[in-house]
Amino acid sequence: MRSFFVIVLLFLGGSAFSQNDLLAKNYFEQGEFEKALVLYQRLEKQNPGHTRYLLELVKTHQQLEQFQEAENLLKERLSGRRTLPQLFVELGYNYELQEKDSLAQINYRKAIKSVKEQPAYAYLIGSTFNDYSKLDEAAEVYETAMQLDNTRDYYPQLARIYGEQGDLGKMFDTYVSVMLKNPAYISTVKRNFSQYITEDPTNEANEMLRKTLLKRLQQDPEVLYNQLLSWLFIQQKDFKKAFIQEKAIYVRTGENLYGLQDLSQIAIEEESYGDARDILEFIIEKADRPSVQLSAHQQLLQIAIRLAETKDFPAIETTYQKLLQEFGYSSETYLLQIDYNEFLAFKQGRKEEAITNLKALSKEPLSVYQEAWVKLKLADILVYDEKFNEALIYYSQVQNKVKNDVLAQEARFKVARTSYFKGDFEWAQTQLDVLKKSASQLIANDAMQLSLMIRDNSLEDSTQTALKKFAEADLKELQDKDTEAIAILKDILTSHKGEKIEDEALLKLGGIYEKIHQYQKAEAQYLKLIEFYKEDILADDAHYRLAKLYDTKLDQPDKAKQFYEQLIFNFEDSIYFVEARKRYRTLRGDEIN
Repeated sequence: MRSFFVIVLLFLGGSAFSQNDLLAKNYFEQGEFEKALVLYQRLEKQNPGHTRYLLELVKTHQQLEQFQEAENLLKERLSGRRTLPQLFVELGYNYELQEKDSLAQINYRKAIKSVKEQPAYAYLIGSTFNDYSKLDEAAEVYETAMQLDNTRDYYPQLARIYGEQGDLGKMFDTYVSVMLKNPAYISTVKRNFSQYITEDPTNEANEMLRKTLLKRLQQDPEVLYNQLLSWLFIQQKDFKKAFIQEKAIYVRTGENLYGLQDLSQIAIEEESYGDARDILEFIIEKADRPSVQLSAHQQLLQIAIRLAETKDFPAIETTYQKLLQEFGYSSETYLLQIDYNEFLAFKQGRKEEAITNLKALSKEPLSVYQEAWVKLKLADILVYDEKFNEALIYYSQVQNKVKNDVLAQEARFKVARTSYFKGDFEWAQTQLDVLKKSASQLIANDAMQLSLMIRDNSLEDSTQTALKKFAEADLKELQDKDTEAIAILKDILTSHKGEKIEDEALLKLGGIYEKIHQYQKAEAQYLKLIEFYKEDILADDAHYRLAKLYDTKLDQPDKAKQFYEQLIFNFEDSIYFVEARKRYRTLRGDEIN
């Protein structure tokens, strides 16, 4: 029983101690320094060897301009048996606050002298200097320690300091040294470089990094230099130069083609199709695994379809058939078979043939995931063919086959969207409400947008006439019947003027005009949306699309900058905020850091 009471007392004492610690911190942060002082004095007295409470007490005295009291505390601790040379920095800073610069410098030099006597003190002293933005002194500390003891590695700290000092050359050189000592650090190095590197190859930081790496590469053919050069050229969207570096890496290592495969995918995403084709053809030539060759062939065909005119379709179909003959009809080529049948359905209008082929493929010996993927794509074609009920059956089968996979959530979203196309808005809404909590952010966002659109446009129109028209226009766009979709949207804008659906119709119409390269007409829709619905939930979408249109299609950088700026200052919570700010700074000519 006695020991029980001892434990309770210890627990209560520890709890009170912790509460005092938190309370003191809260008082300090709220600017109630007198109250914080009382608590920190108590905590420091209870923990005489605890440096943190000493420093918090010193800071509180400084906030109250009680510099002598702070000085006395620091000098008392410095005269003790335990060596704490970082306190010379604290004492120097205390003098600096009083504009006693000569005394500050004396103590700063004492701290640096401690490192010369014992390099192990470098981290504590250097980080304390850094806390007070004494960058020159912090750099001297780390450099001195490394000169005296070559086992010490303060490259990461030095690199950050050089960056803050604006010495980009030393910063890049030091970070590269960090990477050479520990190649696993390359991701961190790239992340730090991203604060300075822009898409503009003439940007000072870009030039400096390129020269640093090329100079090192001339002295030592280290593959890591090629990897960083490739990364730099990718940031600049110069895929030809990145390709040269990736080829050099492949030739030197002879390991795998992963870097080239990643580069081809990035080039495709950036619509740099010529470069992507060159990379993919190199992969096909060098790959010793059929699966790698097959994947590259598939990507080449996907590029060909994106760029094709109707007259090119027979040649593309012939290429598909040759590949299937070469690689065979099996589970290994199921993705190629899906691509081929999507091409037949969506580009050549041979929907029945594609549906028959994919139904047959779904019955072949496939893995559970492969079968689910085939059925999802089959259902997509059935929706395209307006066979909604049959599509719903296949989407439901996908949900049941891969219950805990993101693919099941995608299938559920497509159930909701198909119900929406059918005009069954209530059931669509039920499915979308579940998906708002999806693990996939993309699916959750899509579900949220469609859900809001259905709800907003059902409240004021119980017949849902405008919503039904809009769903029809959505379907026509999916079917690439853009002229029909435009006609329906124009009808909505005329017949339902002033209703909630109007902003949705303007945004959708602008998107279709962009898709068919009628950019001035797209511009007009976005401007109308901004003029009449500037406080609406879609206003940030309109600002971003319009800014991007001016930026990338209409070659009007000043107007692009204007609308990026409006988005930044008026829509801070927008999902486009980060990209808009990045493009705005680039157009304004800022150094990104």
